[in-house]
Amino acid sequence: MFRSILSKPFASWVVKSQNNWAGRPAEVQRQVFNYLITNAQHTTFGQDHDFAGIHSYQDFKDRVPIRDYEQLKPYIEQVINGWKDVLWQGKPLYFAKTSGTTSGTKYIPISKESIPYHINSARNALLSYIHETGNSKFLDKKLIFLSGSPVLDLKNGIFTGRMSGIANHHVPAYLRSNQLPSYQTNCIEDWEEKLDKIIDETIDKPMSLISGIPPWVQMYFDKIQARTGKQIKEVFPDFSVFVYGGVNFEPYRKKLFDSIGKTIDSIETYPASEGFIAFQDSQSAEGLLLLLDNGMFYEFISTDEYFKENPKRLSIEEVEVGVNYAIILNTNAGLWGYSIGDTVKFVSKNPYRIIVTGRIKHFISAFGEHVIGEEVEKAMKHAIGLNGEVEITEFTVAPQVTPSSGLPHHEWLIAFAKPPNDIAKFSADLDKKMCELNSYYDDLITGNILTNLKITVLPTDAFIDYMRKKGKLGGQNKVPRLANTREIADELRKV
Repeated sequence: MFRSILSKPFASWVVKSQNNWAGRPAEVQRQVFNYLITNAQHTTFGQDHDFAGIHSYQDFKDRVPIRDYEQLKPYIEQVINGWKDVLWQGKPLYFAKTSGTTSGTKYIPISKESIPYHINSARNALLSYIHETGNSKFLDKKLIFLSGSPVLDLKNGIFTGRMSGIANHHVPAYLRSNQLPSYQTNCIEDWEEKLDKIIDETIDKPMSLISGIPPWVQMYFDKIQARTGKQIKEVFPDFSVFVYGGVNFEPYRKKLFDSIGKTIDSIETYPASEGFIAFQDSQSAEGLLLLLDNGMFYEFISTDEYFKENPKRLSIEEVEVGVNYAIILNTNAGLWGYSIGDTVKFVSKNPYRIIVTGRIKHFISAFGEHVIGEEVEKAMKHAIGLNGEVEITEFTVAPQVTPSSGLPHHEWLIAFAKPPNDIAKFSADLDKKMCELNSYYDDLITGNILTNLKITVLPTDAFIDYMRKKGKLGGQNKVPRLANTREIADELRKV
């Protein structure tokens, strides 16, 4: 009981602090910028890019180009090899190991200065919720975090592992006693074996908060229902808060809440190995609060500009609501002009709130249509809304440029938990919404360059089988929502 009681004054203090920096966005970002430049002046990167001569954001843009992981890799390799003062002062505390879609395994540095922001941001997301709703009782029950293994390897004296596993080592002591699963179970690498053990440990416990990526939480729920024959609200009557991140929740919402048997509060977070970027600070306002005081200086590039030779880079005070931006990070772990690969859109500037719209390299533009993740997810949400019986497990979209007959089209590969009563109507609803959302796509349909989208119905477990085959089942892994090639689509067809 003491957790729930003590959390409320702490939550009030945290929210007051958030409101303070959120009300001074440009000033706070300038302070972060100056702190980063000052503290990295004497690093290898700082000397190579004349940080000593940087006195303004323009100076920085003139000296530091935008880079992705591959372009920053020569510096990261030096850090991996044990060199000090390369990208940031000293050596990193950790490397967060991620699976890049194009770069293979990536090693993202986590410094002693950056790790508190990763941990405190997750805490503050919960405290913001408590402050707004008054619901703090969940803190006195059991909390489950479906995450990667906390087992860490050593790489030249630097601990290396999944970000969620690293974070597990920093869970505050006051939450340790009611955190599940156990450390031993969390260390199991095989996702399905791990999930069975998690169910063994949690099925008779008063679970109040569950956190994880929606498709893997759904898999947890499915296994519980198969074992008990009950809805989740019957198994976990105290379950009141769902925390998620990593994917758009909307395509999974209906099936997840049907599994639970009731609607509960949810909190969206935007954590990345590179930094904790945003979280949902309100149950009523749209979007996620961009964390401007989190040891990161943000830059933004309009997606229309991104692939140009010299794209225009914007600071926080220059962005506009409703524009799709690639987000660029400069961090207190030593990432500089770093293109994280995500795209965001501002829905508010007072305070600055964003929605995550997709990946800069995940799009379909086989015919110049440039369809993005936000559009296919909105279309799917719309079609599900018009066809109330439908529940999906997962979906992805790919171009079909050379069909065996007829015109080229977009192929939607969908695994349904509950299929539509009328697949033709569902397909037409999807296509109509896509035409509304993307005028280029509409023009191609109208001009008979493309024909209407086609749905390929996959087995319910097709995406799970695909991820199992790839060795990426569970944890923080997710299937790209769309791609400009047929690599994923063709493999899914073989599952």
